[in-house]
Amino acid sequence: MSSGGELHPHLDGGGLILSLPEDVLALISAHLRPRDLLALSAASRRLRHALSGAAADKAWLAQCRRLLPSPPHLLAWRAAAGGSSLAVCRFLHSAAPLLGALWAHQNPELGNLVAAVPGFLSVVAARAIPQDLSPRLRWAPVFELLADAHGRPAILFLHGHQPADLFPARLASLQPHANVLFLEAQTHQGEDPIAVASSSHHFPRLAFGDRRRLLDSLVAACRVTLPPDLVAAPLFARTEEDLPVLAARREAMLRLHREAAGGMVRTPEVEALLLLHAHTKKKAAPSPSDGGDRIRLRRSLSAVAGYVRNSLRQMVTRSVSANSRPQYVDTKHLPLADFLHTAESVGLSLRGARMRLSTYRAWPSMHDNRFALYKLTLQVPMPGREYAGLWGGTFGWPPGRPEDEREPRKALFFLLLSYEVDTEGKLLLIATKVLEGTHYVVHPNGSSMFIARMCEPSTEAFPWQTDGESRNVDVERGFAGEGIANGYGFRYPGSKPGSLFVLQDGQLAFVWRETGAVLTLQRLNLEELLKKGERVPALQPVPNFAYLTKSYSNVFTGFPGSSALPR
Repeated sequence: MSSGGELHPHLDGGGLILSLPEDVLALISAHLRPRDLLALSAASRRLRHALSGAAADKAWLAQCRRLLPSPPHLLAWRAAAGGSSLAVCRFLHSAAPLLGALWAHQNPELGNLVAAVPGFLSVVAARAIPQDLSPRLRWAPVFELLADAHGRPAILFLHGHQPADLFPARLASLQPHANVLFLEAQTHQGEDPIAVASSSHHFPRLAFGDRRRLLDSLVAACRVTLPPDLVAAPLFARTEEDLPVLAARREAMLRLHREAAGGMVRTPEVEALLLLHAHTKKKAAPSPSDGGDRIRLRRSLSAVAGYVRNSLRQMVTRSVSANSRPQYVDTKHLPLADFLHTAESVGLSLRGARMRLSTYRAWPSMHDNRFALYKLTLQVPMPGREYAGLWGGTFGWPPGRPEDEREPRKALFFLLLSYEVDTEGKLLLIATKVLEGTHYVVHPNGSSMFIARMCEPSTEAFPWQTDGESRNVDVERGFAGEGIANGYGFRYPGSKPGSLFVLQDGQLAFVWRETGAVLTLQRLNLEELLKKGERVPALQPVPNFAYLTKSYSNVFTGFPGSSALPR
């Protein structure tokens, strides 16, 4: 630069950037977004070469630290990526819609909460099991998304009941603001990779029974097994000592995925499994009586008539012009044979999409016939809205303590606290139930356990003066509100007056005025709880991803529940 502050005549903007020391470039890049660096690399050939080379590694490492705020093992990730911070940054940026998010489904009603947390150059989706309060949180793995050699989130595995079993799949797509994760099947035609990704949009057009049978058949055909010495390996690093075994496990999973062709199964094999499934189901059916034979014949004739009607409808539909209204065009399901007939192979896939979802008090409306997980809105605490986030606790006073074995076990509740402004412009704090550890569910999944009016101080006094260790209870603030109560049946609970109290050490307690029941809460760090928790067996891969059968008890494990929720 000349004395007058002008650029040196032999240095353009790109040359000036390239002349900066690595540490200075890393400091600047820490304040940029990954796409800003990528745009910079597209400005010239010299910049592209510089930002993709070893000299720019510190700049990309700074981006990694920006994308992963608590990266204690980031250098081990870089080593697993061949020493490339760019590859790690590419993975973190691409997997950002998953990382740190909470995903849920309506069924079972006790709760179906899945957290996506960093693994080892991977994303681990783990389900918190409905349970009692205990020193270690019980969880089961759902799926893992690994980075390939270039940092792309392309290597996917579903988990099943046996810890050694893995089920390879592919990531079809992951939109930047995805709020729904779909488990689907995709077809492969020839060697064109675009043909793989483009076929997945036909899968939702299959009938529900066909979708379920196809997914089950793919699971049966694509199973791979971890080496025996890696079955008990952790899924994420708890200490530095876990890093070598995690690296070995990653290499084994990459090899298994490659040898299994990404979980793609030849179409004739899939068709044979579907026929075997239908034959086995028919053979296992009980022998009917003569009356049953007549009923079965009637149903068969009805099915044939339905097939004829559908065929006629298909003929009519195809004759409709392109300008016709769309609701009359796709009125029938796509036959499974049509989905398979042009494919050379079929495989499991995960698709992250941005859908228009209606919500009621922070709980999204969910389909009951889609193998899907739905993203929960996790608000960030800020001044005036300090209590947003995930909280956990128990009913009863004094509050339950995980390490206390002397007192009876209490049901563990997870609540998602979020703020909302009502029609009168008043700020509300809504506590949505996302997990319930009772033996049999009392209130629906997604219910508002309590709603506090943050502009209305409570006139009630906190009922207790001391806690379980005889220490004085200090109440910092109190808000008036309503807590959940019996209403018009299970699906439509009512509410009764109560108060939300802010206690010392940041604890919250909601007290029902009429009954004196109290729900005490403390803020949770779910990622740390999972790392310190206890892994338990999962369900079979498809219901383990999305359990679609209506259930009011704990279907995920055989662990006993606890006493019912006080009313």
